[in-house]
Amino acid sequence: MTATTTPADESKQLGPQSAPLSRKARVLRALVPAAASALSGVLLYVSFPPRTLWWLALPAFAVFAWCLHGRSWKAGLGLGYLFGLGFLLPLLVWTGVEVGPGPWLALAAIEAMFVALVGAGIAAVSRLPGYPLWAAALWIAGEAARARVPFSGFPWGKIAFGQADGVFLPLAALGGTPVLGFAVVLCGFGLYELVRQVREARDPHSTGSVRRGAAAAALLSVLVPVAGAFAARPLVSDDAEDGTATVAAIQGNVPQAGLEFNAQRRAVLDHHVRETERLADRVKAGKAKQPDFVLWPENSSDIDPFTNPDAREAIERAVKAVGAPISVGGVVESKDGKLFNEQILWDPEKGPTDTYDKRQIQPFGEYIPLRDVVGFFSSDVGMVRQDFSRGTKPGVFTMAGTKVGLATCYEAAFDWAVRDTVTHGAQLISVPSNNATFDRSEMTYQQLAMSRIRAVEHSRTVTVPVTSGVSAIIMPDGRVSQKTKWFTADSLVEEVPLRSSQTPATRYGVLPEGILVLIAAGGLGWAVTGAVRARRAR
Repeated sequence: MTATTTPADESKQLGPQSAPLSRKARVLRALVPAAASALSGVLLYVSFPPRTLWWLALPAFAVFAWCLHGRSWKAGLGLGYLFGLGFLLPLLVWTGVEVGPGPWLALAAIEAMFVALVGAGIAAVSRLPGYPLWAAALWIAGEAARARVPFSGFPWGKIAFGQADGVFLPLAALGGTPVLGFAVVLCGFGLYELVRQVREARDPHSTGSVRRGAAAAALLSVLVPVAGAFAARPLVSDDAEDGTATVAAIQGNVPQAGLEFNAQRRAVLDHHVRETERLADRVKAGKAKQPDFVLWPENSSDIDPFTNPDAREAIERAVKAVGAPISVGGVVESKDGKLFNEQILWDPEKGPTDTYDKRQIQPFGEYIPLRDVVGFFSSDVGMVRQDFSRGTKPGVFTMAGTKVGLATCYEAAFDWAVRDTVTHGAQLISVPSNNATFDRSEMTYQQLAMSRIRAVEHSRTVTVPVTSGVSAIIMPDGRVSQKTKWFTADSLVEEVPLRSSQTPATRYGVLPEGILVLIAAGGLGWAVTGAVRARRAR
Protein backbone atom coordinates (compact mmCIF):
# COMPACT_ATOMS: atom_id res chain seq x y z
CA MET A 1 0.00 0.00 0.00
CA THR A 2 1.47 3.37 -0.96
CA ALA A 3 2.36 5.92 1.66
CA THR A 4 0.00 8.86 2.00
CA THR A 5 0.84 12.25 3.34
CA THR A 6 -1.70 13.99 5.50
CA PRO A 7 -1.53 17.55 6.81
CA ALA A 8 -0.58 16.07 10.21
CA ASP A 9 2.26 14.06 8.63
CA GLU A 10 3.55 17.15 6.88
CA SER A 11 3.76 19.04 10.16
CA LYS A 12 5.76 16.17 11.69
CA GLN A 13 8.17 16.20 8.76
CA LEU A 14 9.06 19.81 9.50
CA GLY A 15 11.36 18.46 12.23
CA PRO A 16 12.77 20.21 15.27
CA GLN A 17 14.80 22.63 13.18
CA SER A 18 11.74 23.97 11.33
CA ALA A 19 10.00 27.06 12.53
CA PRO A 20 6.38 26.52 13.65
CA LEU A 21 3.71 27.59 11.22
CA SER A 22 2.40 31.07 11.73
CA ARG A 23 -1.23 31.60 12.62
CA LYS A 24 -1.84 32.99 9.14
CA ALA A 25 -0.32 29.91 7.52
CA ARG A 26 -2.45 27.60 9.67
CA VAL A 27 -5.59 29.50 8.72
CA LEU A 28 -4.71 29.34 5.03
CA ARG A 29 -3.98 25.63 5.29
CA ALA A 30 -7.50 25.11 6.66
CA LEU A 31 -9.21 27.50 4.26
CA VAL A 32 -7.71 26.20 1.03
CA PRO A 33 -9.40 22.75 1.09
CA ALA A 34 -12.65 24.33 2.31
CA ALA A 35 -12.67 26.83 -0.55
CA ALA A 36 -11.62 24.13 -3.02
CA SER A 37 -14.49 21.87 -1.90
CA ALA A 38 -17.09 24.59 -2.34
CA LEU A 39 -15.70 25.68 -5.70
CA SER A 40 -15.48 22.12 -7.00
CA GLY A 41 -19.18 21.79 -6.09
CA VAL A 42 -19.89 24.89 -8.16
CA LEU A 43 -17.86 23.35 -11.00
CA LEU A 44 -20.05 20.25 -10.83
CA TYR A 45 -23.15 22.46 -11.09
CA VAL A 46 -21.72 24.15 -14.20
CA SER A 47 -21.48 20.71 -15.83
CA PHE A 48 -25.30 20.37 -15.68
CA PRO A 49 -27.88 21.57 -18.27
CA PRO A 50 -28.68 23.88 -19.89
CA ARG A 51 -24.92 23.93 -20.43
CA THR A 52 -23.36 21.03 -22.34
CA LEU A 53 -20.14 21.05 -20.29
CA TRP A 54 -20.67 17.50 -19.00
CA TRP A 55 -16.91 16.85 -18.87
CA LEU A 56 -16.48 19.41 -16.07
CA ALA A 57 -17.83 16.77 -13.69
CA LEU A 58 -14.49 14.96 -13.98
CA PRO A 59 -12.22 17.77 -12.70
CA ALA A 60 -14.92 18.63 -10.12
CA PHE A 61 -14.61 15.19 -8.57
CA ALA A 62 -10.84 15.16 -8.99
CA VAL A 63 -10.55 18.34 -6.91
CA PHE A 64 -13.03 16.96 -4.37
CA ALA A 65 -10.88 13.83 -4.11
CA TRP A 66 -7.82 15.98 -3.39
CA CYS A 67 -9.72 17.79 -0.65
CA LEU A 68 -10.73 14.56 1.09
CA HIS A 69 -7.72 12.31 0.65
CA GLY A 70 -5.99 11.39 3.89
CA ARG A 71 -8.28 13.45 6.10
CA SER A 72 -10.34 12.44 9.11
CA TRP A 73 -13.98 11.58 8.76
CA LYS A 74 -14.87 14.74 10.67
CA ALA A 75 -12.99 16.87 8.16
CA GLY A 76 -14.67 14.90 5.37
CA LEU A 77 -18.05 15.68 6.86
CA GLY A 78 -17.44 19.43 6.72
CA LEU A 79 -15.75 19.41 3.33
CA GLY A 80 -18.53 17.23 1.93
CA TYR A 81 -21.13 19.68 3.18
CA LEU A 82 -19.35 22.57 1.49
CA PHE A 83 -19.14 20.58 -1.75
CA GLY A 84 -22.86 19.79 -1.49
CA LEU A 85 -23.78 23.42 -0.93
CA GLY A 86 -21.58 24.57 -3.81
CA PHE A 87 -23.37 22.11 -6.07
CA LEU A 88 -26.96 22.19 -4.85
CA LEU A 89 -27.47 25.87 -4.00
CA PRO A 90 -27.15 27.03 -7.63
CA LEU A 91 -28.68 23.83 -9.05
CA LEU A 92 -31.91 24.19 -7.06
CA VAL A 93 -32.33 27.97 -7.15
CA TRP A 94 -35.46 27.49 -9.27
CA THR A 95 -37.32 26.10 -6.24
CA GLY A 96 -37.47 29.66 -4.87
CA VAL A 97 -38.63 31.39 -8.04
CA GLU A 98 -42.19 31.96 -6.83
CA VAL A 99 -42.07 31.35 -3.08
CA GLY A 100 -38.90 33.17 -2.09
CA PRO A 101 -35.49 31.98 -0.92
CA GLY A 102 -36.64 30.17 2.24
CA PRO A 103 -37.68 26.83 0.70
CA TRP A 104 -34.73 26.89 -1.71
CA LEU A 105 -32.16 27.43 1.04
CA ALA A 106 -33.78 24.85 3.31
CA LEU A 107 -33.92 22.22 0.56
CA ALA A 108 -30.30 22.75 -0.46
CA ALA A 109 -29.14 22.71 3.17
CA ILE A 110 -30.96 19.43 3.88
CA GLU A 111 -29.88 17.69 0.68
CA ALA A 112 -26.27 18.77 1.24
CA MET A 113 -26.30 16.75 4.47
CA PHE A 114 -26.34 13.58 2.37
CA VAL A 115 -23.26 14.81 0.53
CA ALA A 116 -21.63 15.60 3.88
CA LEU A 117 -22.11 12.00 5.01
CA VAL A 118 -20.69 10.77 1.72
CA GLY A 119 -17.70 13.08 2.24
CA ALA A 120 -17.09 11.58 5.68
CA GLY A 121 -17.21 8.09 4.19
CA ILE A 122 -14.88 8.95 1.32
CA ALA A 123 -12.37 10.46 3.73
CA ALA A 124 -12.51 7.23 5.76
CA VAL A 125 -11.75 5.01 2.73
CA SER A 126 -9.23 7.39 1.18
CA ARG A 127 -6.24 5.42 2.53
CA LEU A 128 -7.44 2.10 1.12
CA PRO A 129 -6.00 0.56 -2.03
CA GLY A 130 -8.33 1.27 -4.93
CA TYR A 131 -9.52 4.54 -3.36
CA PRO A 132 -11.52 5.69 -6.47
CA LEU A 133 -13.62 2.50 -6.47
CA TRP A 134 -14.76 2.88 -2.87
CA ALA A 135 -15.28 6.62 -3.24
CA ALA A 136 -17.45 6.31 -6.37
CA ALA A 137 -19.53 3.52 -4.80
CA LEU A 138 -20.07 5.67 -1.71
CA TRP A 139 -21.28 8.54 -3.87
CA ILE A 140 -23.89 6.32 -5.52
CA ALA A 141 -24.93 4.98 -2.10
CA GLY A 142 -25.51 8.60 -1.08
CA GLU A 143 -27.62 9.20 -4.18
CA ALA A 144 -29.61 6.04 -3.43
CA ALA A 145 -30.40 7.31 0.06
CA ARG A 146 -31.23 10.80 -1.17
CA ALA A 147 -33.66 9.34 -3.72
CA ARG A 148 -35.64 7.63 -0.96
CA VAL A 149 -35.68 9.81 2.16
CA PRO A 150 -37.13 11.99 3.50
CA PHE A 151 -40.69 12.16 2.13
CA SER A 152 -40.02 9.50 -0.55
CA GLY A 153 -36.77 11.19 -1.58
CA PHE A 154 -35.51 13.87 -3.93
CA PRO A 155 -33.22 12.48 -6.70
CA TRP A 156 -32.72 15.86 -8.40
CA GLY A 157 -29.02 16.38 -9.04
CA LYS A 158 -28.07 12.76 -9.69
CA ILE A 159 -24.75 12.82 -11.53
CA ALA A 160 -26.31 10.84 -14.38
CA PHE A 161 -28.72 13.70 -15.11
CA GLY A 162 -25.82 15.95 -16.11
CA GLN A 163 -24.48 13.50 -18.71
CA ALA A 164 -27.08 13.61 -21.50
CA ASP A 165 -24.48 15.01 -23.92
CA GLY A 166 -21.51 13.04 -22.60
CA VAL A 167 -19.50 10.04 -23.76
CA PHE A 168 -20.68 7.99 -20.78
CA LEU A 169 -24.35 8.15 -21.83
CA PRO A 170 -24.59 4.56 -23.25
CA LEU A 171 -23.94 3.22 -19.75
CA ALA A 172 -27.49 4.30 -18.87
CA ALA A 173 -28.73 1.39 -21.01
CA LEU A 174 -26.38 -0.98 -19.18
CA GLY A 175 -27.20 -0.17 -15.57
CA GLY A 176 -29.39 2.92 -15.41
CA THR A 177 -28.56 6.12 -13.58
CA PRO A 178 -26.50 4.38 -10.84
CA VAL A 179 -24.01 2.83 -13.28
CA LEU A 180 -23.82 5.98 -15.41
CA GLY A 181 -23.19 8.15 -12.34
CA PHE A 182 -20.73 5.64 -10.90
CA ALA A 183 -18.64 5.72 -14.07
CA VAL A 184 -18.40 9.52 -14.03
CA VAL A 185 -17.41 9.71 -10.36
CA LEU A 186 -14.96 6.80 -10.69
CA CYS A 187 -13.27 8.51 -13.62
CA GLY A 188 -13.03 11.81 -11.73
CA PHE A 189 -11.50 10.23 -8.63
CA GLY A 190 -9.25 8.14 -10.88
CA LEU A 191 -7.85 11.29 -12.48
CA TYR A 192 -6.87 12.58 -9.05
CA GLU A 193 -5.30 9.25 -8.15
CA LEU A 194 -3.24 9.23 -11.35
CA VAL A 195 -1.84 12.66 -10.54
CA ARG A 196 -1.12 11.56 -6.98
CA GLN A 197 0.68 8.45 -8.17
CA VAL A 198 2.91 10.52 -10.42
CA ARG A 199 3.92 12.53 -7.39
CA GLU A 200 4.32 9.38 -5.29
CA ALA A 201 6.68 7.98 -7.91
CA ARG A 202 9.20 10.64 -6.90
CA ASP A 203 9.11 9.50 -3.27
CA PRO A 204 12.37 7.59 -2.59
CA HIS A 205 10.77 5.71 0.33
CA SER A 206 8.10 3.90 -1.71
CA THR A 207 8.92 0.68 -3.56
CA GLY A 208 8.62 0.42 -7.29
CA SER A 209 6.27 -2.61 -7.10
CA VAL A 210 3.83 -0.71 -4.89
CA ARG A 211 3.98 2.31 -7.16
CA ARG A 212 3.34 0.21 -10.24
CA GLY A 213 0.35 -1.58 -8.71
CA ALA A 214 -1.22 1.61 -7.39
CA ALA A 215 -0.58 3.43 -10.65
CA ALA A 216 -2.15 0.57 -12.63
CA ALA A 217 -5.24 0.67 -10.39
CA ALA A 218 -5.51 4.43 -10.85
CA LEU A 219 -5.17 4.12 -14.61
CA LEU A 220 -7.89 1.47 -14.71
CA SER A 221 -10.16 3.79 -12.75
CA VAL A 222 -10.02 6.17 -15.71
CA LEU A 223 -9.88 3.73 -18.61
CA VAL A 224 -12.51 1.20 -17.56
CA PRO A 225 -15.44 3.70 -17.40
CA VAL A 226 -14.51 5.16 -20.78
CA ALA A 227 -14.02 1.73 -22.36
CA GLY A 228 -17.27 0.52 -20.79
CA ALA A 229 -19.16 3.44 -22.31
CA PHE A 230 -17.87 2.62 -25.79
CA ALA A 231 -18.59 -1.09 -25.27
CA ALA A 232 -22.18 -0.25 -24.29
CA ARG A 233 -22.88 1.74 -27.45
CA PRO A 234 -24.53 -1.23 -29.27
CA LEU A 235 -27.21 -1.15 -26.56
CA VAL A 236 -28.31 2.27 -27.86
CA SER A 237 -30.59 1.99 -30.87
CA ASP A 238 -33.49 3.83 -32.46
CA ASP A 239 -34.52 0.98 -34.76
CA ALA A 240 -38.30 0.70 -35.15
CA GLU A 241 -38.71 -2.83 -33.77
CA ASP A 242 -42.50 -2.52 -33.62
CA GLY A 243 -43.00 -0.14 -36.50
CA THR A 244 -43.69 3.54 -36.04
CA ALA A 245 -46.39 5.86 -34.74
CA THR A 246 -47.07 9.49 -35.50
CA VAL A 247 -47.29 11.37 -32.22
CA ALA A 248 -48.30 14.96 -31.53
CA ALA A 249 -47.25 16.86 -28.40
CA ILE A 250 -49.28 19.98 -27.62
CA GLN A 251 -47.89 23.02 -25.82
CA GLY A 252 -50.83 25.34 -25.32
CA ASN A 253 -48.91 27.89 -23.25
CA VAL A 254 -50.30 29.69 -20.20
CA PRO A 255 -51.67 33.22 -19.93
CA GLN A 256 -49.28 34.02 -17.08
CA ALA A 257 -46.22 32.32 -15.63
CA GLY A 258 -45.84 31.57 -11.95
CA LEU A 259 -48.22 30.27 -9.33
CA GLU A 260 -51.00 32.64 -10.43
CA PHE A 261 -51.53 30.67 -13.62
CA ASN A 262 -53.59 28.26 -11.49
CA ALA A 263 -56.14 31.03 -11.00
CA GLN A 264 -56.66 31.04 -14.78
CA ARG A 265 -57.46 27.38 -15.17
CA ARG A 266 -60.07 27.80 -17.88
CA ALA A 267 -57.71 29.94 -19.94
CA VAL A 268 -55.05 27.20 -19.76
CA LEU A 269 -57.55 24.59 -20.95
CA ASP A 270 -58.74 26.87 -23.76
CA HIS A 271 -55.15 27.43 -24.86
CA HIS A 272 -54.62 23.68 -25.30
CA VAL A 273 -57.94 23.21 -27.05
CA ARG A 274 -57.10 26.07 -29.40
CA GLU A 275 -53.63 24.72 -30.23
CA THR A 276 -55.06 21.25 -30.88
CA GLU A 277 -57.67 22.71 -33.23
CA ARG A 278 -54.91 24.68 -34.94
CA LEU A 279 -53.03 21.41 -35.45
CA ALA A 280 -56.20 19.85 -36.89
CA ASP A 281 -56.42 22.70 -39.39
CA ARG A 282 -52.78 22.18 -40.39
CA VAL A 283 -53.46 18.47 -40.91
CA LYS A 284 -56.45 19.23 -43.15
CA ALA A 285 -54.34 21.70 -45.13
CA GLY A 286 -51.66 19.06 -45.65
CA LYS A 287 -49.10 21.03 -43.63
CA ALA A 288 -48.78 18.40 -40.89
CA LYS A 289 -49.15 14.62 -40.71
CA GLN A 290 -52.27 13.16 -39.15
CA PRO A 291 -51.23 12.06 -35.65
CA ASP A 292 -52.15 8.61 -34.40
CA PHE A 293 -52.51 10.08 -30.92
CA VAL A 294 -52.01 13.39 -29.13
CA LEU A 295 -50.36 14.13 -25.78
CA TRP A 296 -51.32 17.09 -23.62
CA PRO A 297 -49.24 18.26 -20.64
CA GLU A 298 -49.83 17.92 -16.93
CA ASN A 299 -52.41 20.45 -15.67
CA SER A 300 -53.70 21.17 -19.17
CA SER A 301 -57.19 20.90 -17.65
CA ASP A 302 -57.14 21.85 -13.98
CA ILE A 303 -60.93 22.03 -14.26
CA ASP A 304 -62.29 18.56 -13.54
CA PRO A 305 -63.94 17.44 -16.81
CA PHE A 306 -65.92 14.74 -15.00
CA THR A 307 -67.84 17.30 -12.96
CA ASN A 308 -67.65 20.39 -15.19
CA PRO A 309 -69.73 20.11 -18.40
CA ASP A 310 -68.00 23.12 -20.01
CA ALA A 311 -64.54 21.56 -19.60
CA ARG A 312 -65.79 18.23 -20.90
CA GLU A 313 -67.33 19.87 -23.97
CA ALA A 314 -64.12 21.78 -24.73
CA ILE A 315 -61.99 18.63 -24.53
CA GLU A 316 -64.39 16.64 -26.68
CA ARG A 317 -64.36 19.41 -29.27
CA ALA A 318 -60.55 19.22 -29.48
CA VAL A 319 -60.52 15.42 -29.63
CA LYS A 320 -63.07 15.31 -32.46
CA ALA A 321 -61.31 18.08 -34.36
CA VAL A 322 -57.97 16.28 -34.44
CA GLY A 323 -59.58 12.85 -34.92
CA ALA A 324 -57.22 11.03 -32.56
CA PRO A 325 -57.19 9.99 -28.89
CA ILE A 326 -55.69 12.53 -26.48
CA SER A 327 -54.02 12.02 -23.12
CA VAL A 328 -55.34 14.97 -21.07
CA GLY A 329 -53.64 16.18 -17.89
CA GLY A 330 -56.38 16.93 -15.37
CA VAL A 331 -56.98 17.63 -11.71
CA VAL A 332 -59.77 15.29 -10.63
CA GLU A 333 -61.63 14.85 -7.36
CA SER A 334 -62.92 11.34 -6.68
CA LYS A 335 -66.30 10.52 -5.18
CA ASP A 336 -64.75 10.13 -1.74
CA GLY A 337 -63.21 13.62 -1.92
CA LYS A 338 -59.63 12.64 -2.77
CA LEU A 339 -57.71 14.85 -5.20
CA PHE A 340 -55.61 13.33 -7.98
CA ASN A 341 -53.17 14.63 -10.56
CA GLU A 342 -54.54 12.53 -13.37
CA GLN A 343 -53.91 11.69 -16.99
CA ILE A 344 -57.15 10.89 -18.82
CA LEU A 345 -57.30 8.90 -22.05
CA TRP A 346 -59.96 10.60 -24.18
CA ASP A 347 -61.19 8.76 -27.28
CA PRO A 348 -62.92 10.61 -30.17
CA GLU A 349 -65.81 8.14 -30.13
CA LYS A 350 -65.96 6.72 -26.60
CA GLY A 351 -64.92 9.72 -24.53
CA PRO A 352 -62.79 9.10 -21.39
CA THR A 353 -61.81 5.43 -21.28
CA ASP A 354 -58.80 5.14 -18.96
CA THR A 355 -56.95 7.12 -16.29
CA TYR A 356 -53.55 7.25 -14.62
CA ASP A 357 -53.09 8.89 -11.23
CA LYS A 358 -49.65 10.32 -10.47
CA ARG A 359 -47.92 8.14 -7.89
CA GLN A 360 -44.81 10.12 -6.96
CA ILE A 361 -46.37 13.37 -5.84
CA GLN A 362 -44.21 16.33 -4.93
CA PRO A 363 -43.81 17.21 -1.23
CA PHE A 364 -44.49 20.87 -0.44
CA GLY A 365 -45.90 21.25 -3.97
CA GLU A 366 -48.72 18.71 -4.26
CA TYR A 367 -48.96 17.83 -0.60
CA ILE A 368 -47.61 19.23 2.67
CA PRO A 369 -45.92 16.69 4.94
CA LEU A 370 -46.09 17.58 8.63
CA ARG A 371 -48.49 20.38 7.73
CA ASP A 372 -48.96 21.67 11.28
CA VAL A 373 -45.22 21.82 11.94
CA VAL A 374 -44.37 23.42 8.62
CA GLY A 375 -47.25 25.87 8.97
CA PHE A 376 -45.71 27.15 12.20
CA PHE A 377 -42.67 28.34 10.23
CA SER A 378 -44.27 29.39 6.94
CA SER A 379 -47.67 30.66 5.89
CA ASP A 380 -47.00 29.48 2.31
CA VAL A 381 -48.47 26.06 3.17
CA GLY A 382 -51.86 27.67 2.59
CA MET A 383 -51.10 27.68 -1.16
CA VAL A 384 -51.70 23.90 -1.08
CA ARG A 385 -55.23 23.92 0.34
CA GLN A 386 -55.85 20.21 -0.20
CA ASP A 387 -53.23 17.50 -0.45
CA PHE A 388 -53.15 15.35 -3.56
CA SER A 389 -53.47 11.59 -3.12
CA ARG A 390 -51.14 9.04 -4.67
CA GLY A 391 -52.08 6.70 -7.46
CA THR A 392 -51.35 3.00 -7.05
CA LYS A 393 -51.02 1.55 -10.56
CA PRO A 394 -48.45 2.07 -13.35
CA GLY A 395 -49.72 4.22 -16.19
CA VAL A 396 -49.79 2.58 -19.62
CA PHE A 397 -52.41 3.78 -22.11
CA THR A 398 -53.22 1.91 -25.32
CA MET A 399 -53.50 4.75 -27.83
CA ALA A 400 -54.29 3.76 -31.44
CA GLY A 401 -52.66 0.40 -30.81
CA THR A 402 -49.52 1.85 -29.20
CA LYS A 403 -48.63 1.21 -25.56
CA VAL A 404 -47.76 4.64 -24.10
CA GLY A 405 -46.12 4.72 -20.68
CA LEU A 406 -46.81 7.74 -18.45
CA ALA A 407 -44.43 9.33 -15.95
CA THR A 408 -45.90 12.65 -14.89
CA CYS A 409 -43.39 15.50 -14.47
CA TYR A 410 -41.65 14.97 -11.08
CA GLU A 411 -41.84 11.19 -11.59
CA ALA A 412 -39.22 11.36 -14.35
CA ALA A 413 -36.57 11.86 -11.65
CA PHE A 414 -37.36 8.50 -10.04
CA ASP A 415 -35.89 5.36 -11.58
CA TRP A 416 -38.75 3.06 -10.56
CA ALA A 417 -41.52 5.36 -11.79
CA VAL A 418 -40.24 5.28 -15.36
CA ARG A 419 -38.98 1.71 -15.42
CA ASP A 420 -42.23 0.05 -14.45
CA THR A 421 -44.08 1.63 -17.38
CA VAL A 422 -41.66 -0.23 -19.66
CA THR A 423 -41.89 -3.50 -17.73
CA HIS A 424 -45.67 -3.18 -18.12
CA GLY A 425 -45.35 -3.02 -21.89
CA ALA A 426 -44.77 0.62 -22.85
CA GLN A 427 -43.39 1.02 -26.38
CA LEU A 428 -43.07 4.79 -25.95
CA ILE A 429 -42.84 7.00 -22.86
CA SER A 430 -44.59 10.31 -22.25
CA VAL A 431 -43.52 12.76 -19.53
CA PRO A 432 -46.39 15.28 -19.35
CA SER A 433 -45.18 18.24 -17.31
CA ASN A 434 -46.08 21.69 -16.06
CA ASN A 435 -43.11 24.00 -15.58
CA ALA A 436 -45.04 27.27 -15.68
CA THR A 437 -44.59 27.77 -11.94
CA PHE A 438 -40.81 27.99 -12.43
CA ASP A 439 -40.82 30.69 -15.12
CA ARG A 440 -37.64 30.73 -17.27
CA SER A 441 -35.40 28.94 -14.79
CA GLU A 442 -32.99 26.09 -15.54
CA MET A 443 -35.47 23.61 -14.10
CA THR A 444 -37.00 23.00 -17.53
CA TYR A 445 -33.67 22.01 -19.06
CA GLN A 446 -32.68 19.90 -16.08
CA GLN A 447 -35.90 17.94 -16.41
CA LEU A 448 -35.50 17.64 -20.18
CA ALA A 449 -32.06 16.11 -19.62
CA MET A 450 -33.63 13.54 -17.28
CA SER A 451 -36.00 12.50 -20.07
CA ARG A 452 -33.05 12.13 -22.46
CA ILE A 453 -31.35 9.82 -19.96
CA ARG A 454 -34.57 7.81 -19.63
CA ALA A 455 -34.80 7.43 -23.41
CA VAL A 456 -31.37 5.74 -23.52
CA GLU A 457 -31.87 3.87 -20.25
CA HIS A 458 -34.95 2.06 -21.59
CA SER A 459 -34.37 2.45 -25.36
CA ARG A 460 -37.69 4.20 -25.91
CA THR A 461 -38.86 7.34 -27.65
CA VAL A 462 -39.76 9.89 -24.97
CA THR A 463 -42.19 12.73 -25.54
CA VAL A 464 -42.26 15.70 -23.18
CA PRO A 465 -45.44 17.79 -23.57
CA VAL A 466 -45.17 20.85 -21.30
CA THR A 467 -47.71 23.60 -20.67
CA SER A 468 -45.30 26.48 -21.31
CA GLY A 469 -42.11 24.81 -22.56
CA VAL A 470 -39.73 23.41 -23.32
CA SER A 471 -41.69 20.55 -24.95
CA ALA A 472 -39.68 17.99 -26.90
CA ILE A 473 -39.61 14.70 -28.78
CA ILE A 474 -36.60 12.55 -27.89
CA MET A 475 -35.39 9.55 -29.86
CA PRO A 476 -34.37 6.30 -28.11
CA ASP A 477 -30.71 7.28 -28.52
CA GLY A 478 -31.25 10.41 -26.41
CA ARG A 479 -31.24 12.81 -29.33
CA VAL A 480 -33.76 15.68 -29.22
CA SER A 481 -35.40 15.64 -32.65
CA GLN A 482 -37.79 18.56 -32.04
CA LYS A 483 -38.41 21.06 -29.27
CA THR A 484 -40.45 24.18 -28.69
CA LYS A 485 -39.59 27.61 -27.38
CA TRP A 486 -40.52 28.91 -23.95
CA PHE A 487 -43.98 30.43 -23.46
CA THR A 488 -45.06 29.87 -27.04
CA ALA A 489 -48.15 27.97 -28.17
CA ASP A 490 -46.95 25.23 -30.48
CA SER A 491 -47.29 21.58 -31.44
CA LEU A 492 -44.73 18.94 -32.35
CA VAL A 493 -45.65 16.17 -34.78
CA GLU A 494 -43.30 13.35 -35.65
CA GLU A 495 -43.25 9.75 -36.78
CA VAL A 496 -41.27 7.95 -34.07
CA PRO A 497 -39.93 4.40 -33.65
CA LEU A 498 -41.74 1.99 -31.34
CA ARG A 499 -39.68 -0.54 -29.39
CA SER A 500 -40.44 -3.48 -27.10
CA SER A 501 -37.03 -5.02 -26.30
CA GLN A 502 -35.63 -4.38 -22.84
CA THR A 503 -32.18 -3.03 -22.08
CA PRO A 504 -30.09 -4.58 -19.26
CA ALA A 505 -30.97 -1.50 -17.20
CA THR A 506 -34.69 -2.24 -17.62
CA ARG A 507 -34.31 -5.95 -16.88
CA TYR A 508 -32.10 -5.64 -13.82
CA GLY A 509 -33.80 -2.64 -12.20
CA VAL A 510 -32.29 -1.83 -8.79
CA LEU A 511 -29.75 -4.68 -8.89
CA PRO A 512 -26.78 -2.58 -10.15
CA GLU A 513 -27.53 0.09 -7.55
CA GLY A 514 -27.74 -2.58 -4.84
CA ILE A 515 -24.36 -4.02 -5.84
CA LEU A 516 -22.74 -0.57 -5.70
CA VAL A 517 -24.24 0.06 -2.26
CA LEU A 518 -22.77 -3.25 -1.06
CA ILE A 519 -19.37 -2.28 -2.47
CA ALA A 520 -19.61 1.03 -0.61
CA ALA A 521 -20.51 -0.78 2.61
CA GLY A 522 -17.61 -3.19 2.12
CA GLY A 523 -15.10 -0.40 1.62
CA LEU A 524 -16.39 1.53 4.59
CA GLY A 525 -16.30 -1.60 6.76
CA TRP A 526 -12.72 -2.28 5.71
CA ALA A 527 -11.68 1.26 6.56
CA VAL A 528 -13.38 1.24 9.96
CA THR A 529 -11.93 -2.16 10.86
CA GLY A 530 -8.45 -0.99 9.91
CA ALA A 531 -8.83 2.18 11.98
CA VAL A 532 -9.97 0.20 15.03
CA ARG A 533 -7.03 -2.21 14.75
CA ALA A 534 -4.58 0.63 14.38
CA ARG A 535 -5.97 2.31 17.48
CA ARG A 536 -5.70 -0.88 19.51
CA ALA A 537 -2.12 -1.39 18.36
CA ARG A 538 -1.01 1.95 19.78
